[in-house]
Amino acid sequence: MYTADNYGFGDNEVLLGEAIAPFRNKISIATKVGVVRSKENPSAVSINGKPEYIKNQCLISLKRLEVSTIDLYYLHHLDPHTPIEETMHAMAELVAEGKIRYIGLGEVGTENIRRAHKVHPITAVQAEYSLFFREPEKRLIPLCKELSIGLVACAPLCRGLLTGSITSFSALQSNDFRRFFPRFAESNLPHNLQLVERLRKIARAKPCSLAQLALGWLSSQSPHIMPIFGTTKPSHLIEDLSPVQFSGSEIHEINALVDKGSIHGDRLTEAARPLYHTD
Repeated sequence: MYTADNYGFGDNEVLLGEAIAPFRNKISIATKVGVVRSKENPSAVSINGKPEYIKNQCLISLKRLEVSTIDLYYLHHLDPHTPIEETMHAMAELVAEGKIRYIGLGEVGTENIRRAHKVHPITAVQAEYSLFFREPEKRLIPLCKELSIGLVACAPLCRGLLTGSITSFSALQSNDFRRFFPRFAESNLPHNLQLVERLRKIARAKPCSLAQLALGWLSSQSPHIMPIFGTTKPSHLIEDLSPVQFSGSEIHEINALVDKGSIHGDRLTEAARPLYHTD
């Protein structure tokens, strides 16, 4: 089970703690720390990786989740004002104290992963990786393989683009956050939807859904990559959790249709870019 201490301003951890109470010993819990938000000013976001903040927030998360140990504790984003080593020493102390079992990092870049790993072994790195975003293949995935770190691939369905449910920019509701992402802009979306339609033909021939194709492609890249995706419908969750395997020739066909430079538009908004350091 996966959450973060700032999701719902902490309420998400409370809800998750209540939901998992009957079967806590049967699941693993991952939560994040480092992003600071408040209900008083929801639009204001800051990053805090200072040791005292990390350790204090861990205690708060333990209380909200109603557990004695967090299985995987992530640094949500890199704090530009705190050396990664200082943050890692605090997290290593939490491991020694039994408050957390393993340490994860969220999109901090390969140089900082190396620096962090020297302080304490990193178990998982979360970063965006999908058929429509291949940058991690250059440096991040090779580094994870070198250091035996698992990659948790977020946005594996490209924020819904790889599900086939998005048909046009105008179809996005006025409050849909994707309207602000370059890939969904009116100038880029028609081209990207053409790529989706090409993939849909392969999915139909398999047969499988577009989402299953995207997740199956991702799983084929490495057994050490774990996709993390969201959905609002139980039927979609069941579908996405149903594995679909592809042969080498099928993967080659998919890659031929969608090469590394074919998607139009950046994955991030200008406002979000400073928080992400994947390379």
